[in-house]
Amino acid sequence: MQLQLRGSKSTLASLLLIAPFFLWGTAMVAMKGVIPHTTPLFMAGLRLLPAGVLILIAASFMGRPQPKGWLAWLWITIFALVDGTLFQGFLAEGLVRTSAGLGSVMIDSQPLAVALLSLWLFQEHIGLWGWLGLGLGVAGISLIGLPQEWIFHLLDSGVNITTDNWQQLFASGEWLMLLAALSMAVGTVLIRFVCRYTDPVTATGWHMILAGLPLWGISSVVESQHWDNLVVSDWLALSYATIFGSAIAYGLFFYFASSGNLTSLSSLTFLTPVFALIFGHLFLSEVLTPIQWTGVSLTLISIYLINQRESLPGQNRQIANSENTNKPPAILEASGTKK
Repeated sequence: MQLQLRGSKSTLASLLLIAPFFLWGTAMVAMKGVIPHTTPLFMAGLRLLPAGVLILIAASFMGRPQPKGWLAWLWITIFALVDGTLFQGFLAEGLVRTSAGLGSVMIDSQPLAVALLSLWLFQEHIGLWGWLGLGLGVAGISLIGLPQEWIFHLLDSGVNITTDNWQQLFASGEWLMLLAALSMAVGTVLIRFVCRYTDPVTATGWHMILAGLPLWGISSVVESQHWDNLVVSDWLALSYATIFGSAIAYGLFFYFASSGNLTSLSSLTFLTPVFALIFGHLFLSEVLTPIQWTGVSLTLISIYLINQRESLPGQNRQIANSENTNKPPAILEASGTKK
């Protein structure tokens, strides 16, 4: 299946493409509401391991093949460590220290890293609009993640960054969210290599199981009272984040990422913080500062510019087409040939 679904007239096809980003944004809100009553690493493992089991059950009914050979399991393990354990660990810990909407914006800055990785690994042409987007993204993330005292001092007369400033930055949820975004970006690229040796659906399921086990292991050592304070509404929210925000969302996302154009798929990522901000405002009464709103706007614009650069005015399509022609077959397949 190619990511030509984006141009399809089918309502179902459009909903399936948008579904992962809607589910991720709303799951962020659900997790934020539960986090005061549980522990972050336990919640991260609960979001992964049961979801992985559900995906494998679905894959079995679909007749999907299981991984075979040590290379397949090696890539799945690397995929699990980066996209599962590190991503969900940083996400859960960062969510304790930041808002659901802001957290989602930070997470969905990952197309910036994907663009750089694609340039390095696949020689993907970025172009003027892409580089402009990267610049705006750096500015936007700075406004969102840096302490406001730094920004005010920089605007006034520069800032003398002290040890306390660095400690404040490294202890902030925004910094952890940036690390989560980087982990997700690397994981998004890794799925291309994983799918050379195994099926994308079963690989997604196994990587979630393998990633959830160490999170629960660490949680059992460093955390306590994982579920003592959870009420019925919390369990319902966790069930939503596990079933819809993990099993269904990740299954769809990595299926499309393995068989469609990665840039085209990532162009929809900017929808996720929009959903999270809307539902965070409706259900959690979250409010961002004016500086953070400016950063959010710049970040969303940058993601749009990077992922829509091929269709914007002034883009030299011939350069991109020429580079695609010169790519080796493996790279062309990774960039979205039809399965």
